[in-house]
Amino acid sequence: MPETAATTTPVSEVLAKAVTALGGQQRDGQVQMAGEVAEAMQEGRHLLVQAGTGTGKSLGYLVPAMLHDKRVVVATATLALQHQLVERDLPRLVEAVKGVPGLDTSYAVLKGRSNYACLHRIRAGVPDDQGTLVDVPTGSMAEKVLELRAWAEEESEQGGSGERDNAPRHTDREWRQVAVNHRECLGASKCPFGAECFAELAKEKAQRSHLIVTNHSLLAIDAIEDVPMIPDYDTVVIDEAHELTARVTQAATDELGAGDIERAARRATRWTADAAGDPAGDLEDAAGALAEAIEATSPGRIDNVSTQLADALVLVRDAARACLSAFPRESGGGEGEGDAGRTQAKGMVQEVFVNAERMAAGSQADVLWLGEARDRFPARLHVAPLQVWGPMRDKLLTDKTVVFTSATLMLGGDFSAVATSLGLKPTEREGSIVAPADDDTVLPWKGLDVGSPFDYGQQAILYVARHLPQPGRDGLGQAQLDEICDLVDKLDGRTLGLFSSRRAAETAAEAVRARLPHLTTLAQGDAQLPELAKQFVEDPHTCLFGTLSLWQGLDVPGETCQLVIIDRIPFPRPDDPLMSARAKAADASGGNGFMEVSATHAALLLAQGAGRLIRTMTDRGVVAVLDPRLETARYGRFLKASLPPMWSTIDPALVRQALSRLGQA
Repeated sequence: MPETAATTTPVSEVLAKAVTALGGQQRDGQVQMAGEVAEAMQEGRHLLVQAGTGTGKSLGYLVPAMLHDKRVVVATATLALQHQLVERDLPRLVEAVKGVPGLDTSYAVLKGRSNYACLHRIRAGVPDDQGTLVDVPTGSMAEKVLELRAWAEEESEQGGSGERDNAPRHTDREWRQVAVNHRECLGASKCPFGAECFAELAKEKAQRSHLIVTNHSLLAIDAIEDVPMIPDYDTVVIDEAHELTARVTQAATDELGAGDIERAARRATRWTADAAGDPAGDLEDAAGALAEAIEATSPGRIDNVSTQLADALVLVRDAARACLSAFPRESGGGEGEGDAGRTQAKGMVQEVFVNAERMAAGSQADVLWLGEARDRFPARLHVAPLQVWGPMRDKLLTDKTVVFTSATLMLGGDFSAVATSLGLKPTEREGSIVAPADDDTVLPWKGLDVGSPFDYGQQAILYVARHLPQPGRDGLGQAQLDEICDLVDKLDGRTLGLFSSRRAAETAAEAVRARLPHLTTLAQGDAQLPELAKQFVEDPHTCLFGTLSLWQGLDVPGETCQLVIIDRIPFPRPDDPLMSARAKAADASGGNGFMEVSATHAALLLAQGAGRLIRTMTDRGVVAVLDPRLETARYGRFLKASLPPMWSTIDPALVRQALSRLGQA
């Protein structure tokens, strides 16, 4: 790993220079964070930093990352933050500190291979499910795919990145016609366009850079799945760290359906036709056996695999293994498909084999479930890790220095819940979903809350509608709808509604539209989210109601949003296969599955949802929780301690007066 000459300039001085150049203001929390991050990197100690909205945490870790004498990786959960870092924060920071001696300001962005256009697929044609080359797509996709191809060629000519984020607007299905995953890729040495490959050029730039910006999923694949994707590095800063466990779980989750197997078998046919027997036909027969087993299985978590399902998975595994062995060493596909077609076909069969083998193994470390069939999509099997703290500890925490940061890392008032889920904080229970106490491989760590520049006690009210009935399974009741309409009316709009389900959001929107027709009421699904957010910002007499993507992904500072309504505590669904399995495992090990899994999940989402309200020093408003359990249940104290320190009340009249004053102002 390349080392850079460390500058002798103190981190506080470089930070001050950057803040001044960027026209910002010195923040005590940001200064404290930068100093602690620099110290953690130097000492090789893990650090958890809670930095509230408005702290300026990006500079709080980017400056010490640039000052560090070894390569640093920054991993984000969302494309929005990654885009902000690469397109705004880093270029401005590099310009601000270019006079500091000994500072390596080189940086690169690195994403998974499927996020880059593939020049071979674009220029050599796209094999369809049967392996037939399709030079020009047909049907409604044709125009868009041709547009994507033209864009990619222009990117190549002009030295662009070929990244999906920069491409013309498109769907997932359209993008798959111009991209490949890592199993389908020929490899730079075999590909005739390897020297021009966008993904390879991105890796080469990362290899030359001091700072690499990537995402949680790629970090997980590189560090935990043992698929080398990122050049060797010393330290990783994980921003939006509250989402890391979910992203690592997502990266380690596999799916398998009969359709996947049938497509792989069809693609393999032309390459295995000369083998003894009919390996591709056997694989297609195995797909039929799995389809029958799935048909006989109820959707949901599968604790006891039936004999029929177990036999079908073994049949698929063995047929896929035999099919892989039947592929020729050299291509002989003809019709110009060559190595690309063989690699892609073999990659599809390999994926079927790996997933079937994992599901057939029946490991206690995995959770297996059957999803429900939806519309034209048949039911599929899913498998995910029961816990991720072990792999994270073994593959990441023991080898690298890790800085975790987010606005919400302290749940219930401390770092314990998050730290245990990451494998940092040991507990007394062997076999728990968190790290056991006698595990001496857990490295030292420190938790730090640098606070927020906002005065939540003066700027925000937390209102718990204790007088309302407890939420039922049938969605919003009349009492909740009356409360929503009354609160919205007092403020005359400016309301963000965060709901536990799409049905609840739509029901609330219909009620507000009927009773308050002078307001504009938008519901998630009425249009694309960016379009809804734009309309919400432009018209103050607007309400926007939606579900999970609004809880975490919406940033609307100012008077646009002065009331955040949360319909109920966002516990995971009781039938959620993975969450219920983790709660069951915690109970079995002597813990409290409800608190470790359900309450922690709810606390994190509540904190994120409440955080939508105060985004600047001048914002004012109310967070209204319509679930009385936040005030009456024993776990309510834990949940409230996870929220920003707002002034709290259960008085409906007082809140209505406050909203009326805001509305008039």
